[in-house]
Amino acid sequence: MRVGTFVLAAQFPGQGQAEPLHRAISTAEAAEAAGLDAVWLAEHHFVPYGVCPSAVTLAGLLLGRTRRIGVGTAVSVLPTAHPVALGEQAALLHLASGGRFTLGVGRGGPWVDLKVFGAGTAAYETGFPESLDLLLRWLREPSVGAQGPRYTFPAVAVVPRPDELEPAGEGPQVVVACTSPGTVRLAAERALPMLLGMHCGDEDKAAMVALWRRTALAAGHSPDTLDAVGHVSAGVAQVADTRADAVETLRKAMPGWLQQGLAAHRTVDGRARALRDPYAYTDLLCGLHPVGPPRLCADRLAATARATGITRFALLVEGSGDLAATLCNVARLGADVLPELA
Repeated sequence: MRVGTFVLAAQFPGQGQAEPLHRAISTAEAAEAAGLDAVWLAEHHFVPYGVCPSAVTLAGLLLGRTRRIGVGTAVSVLPTAHPVALGEQAALLHLASGGRFTLGVGRGGPWVDLKVFGAGTAAYETGFPESLDLLLRWLREPSVGAQGPRYTFPAVAVVPRPDELEPAGEGPQVVVACTSPGTVRLAAERALPMLLGMHCGDEDKAAMVALWRRTALAAGHSPDTLDAVGHVSAGVAQVADTRADAVETLRKAMPGWLQQGLAAHRTVDGRARALRDPYAYTDLLCGLHPVGPPRLCADRLAATARATGITRFALLVEGSGDLAATLCNVARLGADVLPELA
């Protein structure tokens, strides 16, 4: 079981924007000290839901502040980034960190980001496969050119080469955020691991894993190759002496953050969108994920692993909105929950 933290740098009501960034850095350092496996960093633009606009930039900082723990993006939004630029950054972090960096990418949403960065709605609606394949080529080949609907350029050398890291001789792992059957099939055809969202329960995640495996086998990938792919399950973790105390901590803080953060998203073309009820969503997350005393948290993680086959977790630990409480939560994950899993 590989348990890591999922860091959004969430701005809670009443907080400035430097505070969540400081909390994110402190959380990563605490996660390493607690013996956790990885820190996964979210990326958002123009909203207080998360104030980190560049997950790869924050990843570089955290890789320099740590020595052992893995650092990944969850995710870098590919439609608003050039795949070559992102590939260069990933290769740099992979080589400089000795292989501790993982590049998570996703399709994002139909947000105003597409207009601000000049990507356009086509980059979101139809362009993700082209961008993903160009990124993968950059991370795997010595030189790359493109002749596609969005990207056209002559062959250029890949510098630095991410596959020069010894002894493995491979580039950084690429993980794909999957929220629909289409993205599941896209990841499966390329034998890429999935990052599955924290709003999904075990049954939904198990179904997505099964679809991924069927599609990957049909695409010609060997069972041995697929068995070695480690999907990642995102969730929420809040450790307390009792279940009631853990739920109370999250119910006091998360709805205000969710209400403020989710309402701030603007669609690229003014299309209507449904907003989650922040209290109902908080209750849903408390019911799906490890929220409670250490034994309950361990049992919840083990149950997800049994139901889905997923043994890598990215757990949101900042649901209290408070730095001291977040650091205590991380410490208890390492000191109290990990031994229960063992």
